[in-house]
Amino acid sequence: MTRPITLFTGQWADLPFEKVCELASGWGYDGLEIACWGDHLDPWRAAEDDGYVKDKLDLLEKHGLAVHAISNHLKGQAVCDDPIDARHQAILPAQVWGDGDPEGVRQRAAEEMKLTARTAQRLGVDTVIGFTGSSIWKYVAMFPPASAEMVAAGYTDFADRWNPILDVFDECGVRFAHEVHPSEIAYDYWTTVAAMEAIGHREAFGLNWDPSHFVWQDLDPVGFLWDFRDRIYHVDCKDAKRQTGNGRNGRLGSHLPWADPRRGWDFVSTGHGDVPWEQCFRMLNAIGYDGPISIEWEDAGMDRLVGAPEALEFVRRLAFDAPDAAFDAAFATRD
Repeated sequence: MTRPITLFTGQWADLPFEKVCELASGWGYDGLEIACWGDHLDPWRAAEDDGYVKDKLDLLEKHGLAVHAISNHLKGQAVCDDPIDARHQAILPAQVWGDGDPEGVRQRAAEEMKLTARTAQRLGVDTVIGFTGSSIWKYVAMFPPASAEMVAAGYTDFADRWNPILDVFDECGVRFAHEVHPSEIAYDYWTTVAAMEAIGHREAFGLNWDPSHFVWQDLDPVGFLWDFRDRIYHVDCKDAKRQTGNGRNGRLGSHLPWADPRRGWDFVSTGHGDVPWEQCFRMLNAIGYDGPISIEWEDAGMDRLVGAPEALEFVRRLAFDAPDAAFDAAFATRD
């Protein structure tokens, strides 16, 4: 079965949801990965308001689109983060930020993640993508040195905070797909192993595979697919380009904004970076991934109205069916 190609609406949340539907439909996308911010989707309303959910589904149907996943990265980030500060206030709604007391923010963020699972169920969606946050990302530089006990406490904190959320995901028949990403409890290969161990490898917790943050860390996105093949619950396509080699541009980015040429890496349009896309899609076929392929547009150096349809064309060319599936489909049409 041909996998749907969707557009992640997170980078389009400055536009009204209906406008994003109109654009995505006009470009030929099959559906959306809907972000839970802007006016795109509010879990506090959707979890209880039948009319609100129906309006969203009717709007998608009007434009010939389907919803294949929803995402709540921003609230998931606040579940475990320490410190909670002005950066979080900038990305969280007042309903979650409240008075800014850190533990209160974490608790309200956790409540929204539970409501996000219920929202997914009401939309007929079985996957929620997002971040987890991390109480130990602040130790990543390892100086002053962090003890093994401090690091272990971070994974315990993650498990204590996320297991009750995942209980609701289980109740709703929905899976959480964590995006492996710097600043999260799982940001590379071995931290992903540790995060899985911390929650006892429960099936409600899987992975959103986005290779962009693998390449600049010198991780193998193809091998990662194979090793975690039973936990790849969703796929985001985003590309990155390393700009190191001149002795000035470092991998950590130097606190410089996206598209600044002094950075050691940057996001670029899909197919123009260092992600080995053909090998990645071949591996997705090999592991039997049949879910959506979602395009996440984040190239600050290119007009998104040009880049998003270009990325769709690129992915459609490479996201071919596995040979057996393609043969079966062709054979089934012969009569």
